[in-house]
Amino acid sequence: MRESLGRAPGYAFDNDSAHSGELHRCLTDAYDAMTFDRLAETGVTTGWRCLDIGSGSGTVARWLAERVAPAGEVMATDVKPQHIPEGPCLTVVEHDVVTDPLPEAAFDLVVARLVLQHLPERLAVLDKLVRALTPGGWLHIEEFDASYEPPLLTPDEESARLYAAFLDAKCAVLRAGGGDPHWARHAPAAMRAAGLVDIDPRPRIELRTAGSPGLLMQLNHTYHLRDGLLAAGMTEAQLADVRALMRDPSFCAASSVIYSVHGRRPGARDGAR
Repeated sequence: MRESLGRAPGYAFDNDSAHSGELHRCLTDAYDAMTFDRLAETGVTTGWRCLDIGSGSGTVARWLAERVAPAGEVMATDVKPQHIPEGPCLTVVEHDVVTDPLPEAAFDLVVARLVLQHLPERLAVLDKLVRALTPGGWLHIEEFDASYEPPLLTPDEESARLYAAFLDAKCAVLRAGGGDPHWARHAPAAMRAAGLVDIDPRPRIELRTAGSPGLLMQLNHTYHLRDGLLAAGMTEAQLADVRALMRDPSFCAASSVIYSVHGRRPGARDGAR
C-alpha cells in the first residue's frame, strides 16, 4: 500500500540522485546487522505497530515487517519513498516528519536511523516521535558523530591533510543545510529531556579500509555531495585525489562514532506486547 501525506525540500543526500542507490547499499552492508541486533533487543514481535521514518531503501522497515507479521504493521516513511518496496504488513508513506502530522500513542516502536541530525527542527521532531509512541513503546535512534573519524595510515602527510580537508568540507555541506554532524553525542540526553526512560546508548567505531562498506560510503559522498563540496572550497583535482586515496589499499581511517540509542516511553505496555 502506498500513500501520500505531503512533500518536503530535499536533504543533502537526495533520493533522486544517481548516487543514492550505492549509498543505500553501503549503509545496508555497514550497519544493518547492528541495527537489527539492537532492534531485536526491544522485543519487537508479532502484532507490534512500528514506524520507520526516513526509511531510505526500506531494509529496516522490511526486517521489521517480517518480525511483526502476521498481525502487526509497519509504516515506512520518507520524503521520497520510491526506493522502498511494498510488502506484507508494510505501508509506504510519502511524509515529511517536520511538517506532516503523526498519529499519537499509535506505535510500539519508532525508528529514526540517520535522520534527526539532518533536521534543524530535530528536537521538535523528537518530541513528535515520543508522542507517537504508545505507553511503554520504544524509540530507537542511530546517528553519526563526525567529530571523530581521523585518517590512521596514509601514504604521506599531504594525503592525511587532504582527507581531513574532505571531512571538514563534508561537515560544512551538512551544516549549510541545517544539519549537525556532531549531534549524535547529544541524542541520549535529548531523549531523556523528551521524557523517555531506560535510555541505552551504545557507541561504536570501526576501521575504514579500501573496499569496506564504511569507506565506500565516504567515497560515495565525494560524488553525491560533489556540488556542495566544491562550494565548500574543494577543487575537482582534490576530489579526484581523495577518491584515489580512499581506493589505496595502504589507506585506513577510523570511522565516525555511530551512536545506537533506544529509550522507552513511560507507562504500561498495551495488549500488542
